[in-house]
Amino acid sequence: MKTKPTTSIIILCFLVFTGLTAFGQEGGHGETEEKFNASSFIMEHLADSHEWHLWTKKNGESVAIYLPVILYSKDKGFDMFSSKKIAHGHEYNGYTLEEGVIVSVDEAGNVNTPLDMSITKTVLGVFFSCFVGLLLFIGLSRSYKKTGISHPRGIQSFLEPIILFVRDDIAISNIGKNKYEKFMPYLLTAFFFILINNIMGLIPFPPPFGANVTGNIAVTMVLALFTFVITQISGNKRYWHHIIAAPGVPLWLLPIMIPVEIIGLFSKPFALMVRLFANIMAGHIIVLSLVALIFIFKSLAIAPVSAIFVVFMDCLELFVAFLQAYVFTLLSALFIGLAVEEEHH
Repeated sequence: MKTKPTTSIIILCFLVFTGLTAFGQEGGHGETEEKFNASSFIMEHLADSHEWHLWTKKNGESVAIYLPVILYSKDKGFDMFSSKKIAHGHEYNGYTLEEGVIVSVDEAGNVNTPLDMSITKTVLGVFFSCFVGLLLFIGLSRSYKKTGISHPRGIQSFLEPIILFVRDDIAISNIGKNKYEKFMPYLLTAFFFILINNIMGLIPFPPPFGANVTGNIAVTMVLALFTFVITQISGNKRYWHHIIAAPGVPLWLLPIMIPVEIIGLFSKPFALMVRLFANIMAGHIIVLSLVALIFIFKSLAIAPVSAIFVVFMDCLELFVAFLQAYVFTLLSALFIGLAVEEEHH
């Protein structure tokens, strides 16, 4: 618990510094001073981007880490270059960046959207979280080889209780002792992937920390899609029989019940996707909104009040980071368990 206020202060200081540099750029122009835009300030930190903006100098020059752009179009084929070449409204090889989307204009003046396979902030955050996960579990595997499974030490003592919790309280409880083992790799991967990215999102600096990975609906959609596909593939005869011809339902009611059941198949992963995305995004928006109050009122006197609330929200977000990883894994195990459950006699 001692690290939480320290982390919160670091977050606040970094965001205040970033905001002050942007505010300083807008200020000092006399009558041309523009009003601070809180929504753009918040979305700049949360939205995915082809560059990692760090701060803005007083002369208006942006300091950023420019990420590689990888594009494919039928006319030009593959193109790979630095995002610096299309930053700040610049054009390169016919490509421009409009509202975060790369577009190209052909000779006839037609606007096309190429296939974008760029390494964005979110993609870089996903790569780094996978790297961290591999380090943790490779280290755990080596630790088991050295010490055995009876005397956990070091990283074992931290990860083993979490793994056992996922196994006993999530997988076995919802899927059953006879069928849980083949789903454990996915459940553990989903749990730790979400947890690592949630925690990384709370650390604002240095990159790739601070990426809003689980607050990106494309990422949560892919996670929910994995759960959906695994559930449908694993479904037994009883599962599909309940969808097509639910026992005890009158024959005349089946034309109504079958569409309802089919809609239910897609509503479950949709709920998984939105729940994770909305909870993580909401927490980040609240923290940034509290920081933005300093610039809205144009006074550092409100900074202590913002700091207190940011510390509170940071502690709450740390709890939510674990909670959302648990909820997503629990519901995934529940849906899989319903699909593989045998008929009771």
